[in-house]
Amino acid sequence: MLRELSARHRSWPLAAPFRISRGVKHSAEVVAVEIREGEHCGRGESVPYARYGETIESVLHQIQSVRQAIDDGLSREQLAELLPAGAARNALDCALWDLEAQLAGSSVWSVLRLAPPQVLTTALTVSLDTPERMGEAAARIASARLVKVKVDASAPAAQIEAVRRAAPAARLIVDPNESWNIDLLRDMQPALAALDVALVEQPLPAADDDALAGFESAVPICADESCHVAADLPRLQGRYQAVNIKLDKTGGLTEALALRAAARAGGFRIMVGCMICSSMGIAPAFLVARGAEFVDLDGPLWLEADHDGGVQSRHGALQPVAAGFWGQADGAIGDGAAASAR
Repeated sequence: MLRELSARHRSWPLAAPFRISRGVKHSAEVVAVEIREGEHCGRGESVPYARYGETIESVLHQIQSVRQAIDDGLSREQLAELLPAGAARNALDCALWDLEAQLAGSSVWSVLRLAPPQVLTTALTVSLDTPERMGEAAARIASARLVKVKVDASAPAAQIEAVRRAAPAARLIVDPNESWNIDLLRDMQPALAALDVALVEQPLPAADDDALAGFESAVPICADESCHVAADLPRLQGRYQAVNIKLDKTGGLTEALALRAAARAGGFRIMVGCMICSSMGIAPAFLVARGAEFVDLDGPLWLEADHDGGVQSRHGALQPVAAGFWGQADGAIGDGAAASAR
């Protein structure tokens, strides 16, 4: 039976501005994909990211370029040969996984021989602001077990210290989003250690990775913008101790799982992250995040409103999406819970 592909831009307003060193977001701008085959519909979502040269228009164009192949029954393996890793391939790959599970009357996790998605401890993010306001934001989530702190190069020690005072028991991830240089990273070592930071994520621009060769950090350093797919790992050895796996970078669940396996084999610690997106973009990531040391999947928690049946959080305990929302055929009760109507 022939398939029918549709893709569209969707905007989700945020409940509060989300600031990082590169700018501020007021909405999550996503590309939503549906692939229909008969009565079944596989869904996926991605976030085009300007840092990687992507726009809504460019991602929609990439998706349209494979429309005929998708309609003719393109497989996920063939998709990886036609599109590079990135947002367009992510939305299509995840939609194909969803569709395949429905056609099989099963679930994605059963196909992968995994347990059903379970509650995860996610980081809750304190976005970039003045130290005073960051401390106030941290106080509102002080009961979270894991807090991510967005910083820049202006006053990072003060920013982190304000969060630490407000959330003394939380593990901290510090994310400069490539805004530091090697001298600032070196100068920050005493503060990172004193403030008991658990992980520093992509402190330097990806193009400056060589500066990390042989650098002995007091805190493990995680590659984000420097790590997209499994083929990136060899050049990260000796520079990073962890990698952040995001579906929008890997080009979907298929490569994300391959990257996780290769990273573990290479001795890297695992973080699973996300863009600011809806629960449709997060649901597949639950299958990558199982067993990860650091999970940062709070993207939908920034939205004013999310999909019905989307993720729910209580103090950073992230409940998976409702049964039947993504990756599970209606009525596939044996996969963990009775599936609800889509």
